[in-house]
Amino acid sequence: MRLEKRNAASPLALVLAPFGAIGFTLVVSSLLVLWAGAPVGPTWGHLLRGGFGSVFAWTETLTRATPLVLTGLAATVAFKARLFNIGAEGQLYAGALAAVAVGGLHGGEGLGLPAVLLFPLMVLAAAAAGALLLLGPALMKARLGVDEVVTTLLLNFIVLLGVSALLDGPMKDPTAMGWPQSVALQPELELGRLVEGARVHTGLLAAAALGVALWALLKFTTFGFDIRALGANARAAAFAGVPVTRTVMGVALLSGALAGLAGAVEVAGRTGYVTLDMSPGYGYSGIVIAMLAGLHPLGVLAAAVFVAGVLVGADSMSRAIGVPNYIADVIVAASLLSVLVAALLAQYRIRWR
Repeated sequence: MRLEKRNAASPLALVLAPFGAIGFTLVVSSLLVLWAGAPVGPTWGHLLRGGFGSVFAWTETLTRATPLVLTGLAATVAFKARLFNIGAEGQLYAGALAAVAVGGLHGGEGLGLPAVLLFPLMVLAAAAAGALLLLGPALMKARLGVDEVVTTLLLNFIVLLGVSALLDGPMKDPTAMGWPQSVALQPELELGRLVEGARVHTGLLAAAALGVALWALLKFTTFGFDIRALGANARAAAFAGVPVTRTVMGVALLSGALAGLAGAVEVAGRTGYVTLDMSPGYGYSGIVIAMLAGLHPLGVLAAAVFVAGVLVGADSMSRAIGVPNYIADVIVAASLLSVLVAALLAQYRIRWR
């Protein structure tokens, strides 16, 4: 058996591929639901209602989708240039710590600046922290050929250990009764609510705007062309005059900054302080979202809402039916694999020998 590239991908195959992927995901997930001893129909009904069936469900889904959009965009721009950033989780925590370091209640005084100046400083600090964390692995890849998958992945564990040390040391909240958490963010720096009485906040609008801005950058600017050329063929791009090292550095700064902003948005919009369990794997989920979106910035917005809805709906489903909410991870993983396989088969045909 071998794969043979099609001369031209069939338009019908490209249209049917996503539906085939969805069908495969439903079949695999339904088999797991049956294995757990639950009825398939009511299980899916509770999952959909839990994620999308009410105003409250939508607000919770959009709240969880906000950091997923940012980490998905971080993975998208990096993967476009074949810079495989697996360290968005660490960059998110670095951004969250930087945000609290600038805008936190340090003895009730902070930096002594008004909120109108302190808020942009907090955002810039978070973006810079995430960007600088990815700059090292990018430099090692560009200059020394070091695999960035390994370095960015290992940096996640280093950052989390550093966060643990800081939360039990210099940044520990003295009023937290021994609980390892940072000092709280100043109340005037918190993001406003989009719906009264719900957790969804204005960070969602900022994340959506950044998705549109990234799409425009990749499509209409010289830097975006350099990114796409580098991702298509690095040697050919260098031969054509694309500044490879400079482009990789720019992509690293942009990708890390987006992941760092995810940390700042979580602190300013949802938690108010940093804890070790602040992120349930948003950085890793961003990779899945980027691949589900086909590395398209606008597709990231829809993919993030889908993944967030599945995760939120799975919690509701688990409480109502008794099915483990880990099935949400299976649904997301099966969706990713099926979408990738469907896209592959739309461009290649299988030849048997």
